[in-house]
Amino acid sequence: MSVGSDAPLPYPAGQNSSFWETAYSGTDPDALSEILSTSASPIKAAAQANSSIAYRCNFVSAGDLTIADCAYDGAISLRREAPSSKVIIFLPVEGNAVFDAGQEPIHSVPGRGAILGAGRATGARLLGSRRHLGLFVDQARINGQLTHMFERTITGDAGFLPHFDLTAGPGLLLRQLVANLYRGLGGGGLLQESPLAVSALCDAAIFLLLETFPHRYSNELALPAPAPAPRHVKWAIDFMHAHITEPISLNEIAMAAKVSIRTLQQGFRQFRNTTPIAYLHEIRMVAARRDLVEPGAKPAVADVALRWGFTHLGRFAAEYKKRFGELPSQTLKR
Repeated sequence: MSVGSDAPLPYPAGQNSSFWETAYSGTDPDALSEILSTSASPIKAAAQANSSIAYRCNFVSAGDLTIADCAYDGAISLRREAPSSKVIIFLPVEGNAVFDAGQEPIHSVPGRGAILGAGRATGARLLGSRRHLGLFVDQARINGQLTHMFERTITGDAGFLPHFDLTAGPGLLLRQLVANLYRGLGGGGLLQESPLAVSALCDAAIFLLLETFPHRYSNELALPAPAPAPRHVKWAIDFMHAHITEPISLNEIAMAAKVSIRTLQQGFRQFRNTTPIAYLHEIRMVAARRDLVEPGAKPAVADVALRWGFTHLGRFAAEYKKRFGELPSQTLKR
């Protein structure tokens, strides 16, 4: 199915409501802006030098993972007007593109994949005829997987290196995996009949990225897995999460873990590389950020800080900025 750019309509892929497929085509830059934008991250498309353009964009979504097959003709500039929460992987088939992301532009050509970290890409230029597959993954999903792998909270950009080889090794495997997912889900494909298979393939794509593509945590992932934390550390962590909004003390945490304070501190140093109180502070800070980025009604920063036990607003703001790279008020404005 393809619809004109003046009336883009999403529709469920097949009969399974967990999959969505959309198809657009047209020549209007303003309509292209709407197609590529989200409510949180608008994109402005323009034809360079008032030249004529054409585009065809098909999207297939499975949960928090989306695959795009897009073709463009003409010189097109794209400007992202607010940061995206997605990590975007481009798998070029034809033509050139240049992405603005940080100090150095990222060139995307056939045989060479490109990874744009969440919030990094500010614009792009598509030069002539261009076609690519795109894989869009929520940064939160990547961080959730890293959190599970490390057994500690991971937030922020994973810091993937922007370029990778598509002709061999992990890059070739990723291209084949994404292409198979797209074919299997689009147009009533057979994968729609097996949500478990789709989930496994999506997980495979995430693990492939984390385990074989260089990023900020690659060296740590290459180390031998640490010994499982002893029961008293797990009991302490469970107690913290169960009473995260309450003013619990180190002594109460140790009592819940059925060990002395000294043994508890030693266990956290050995198995979490931190202290019990620092760990509690960390999970409360992450919970506060989750409240601030939650869509819908926006609470006051002071209310969020107090809810999670931060009574000194100025200190909370300073520690929040150190932890997440921005002030709580800036997060709230997204």
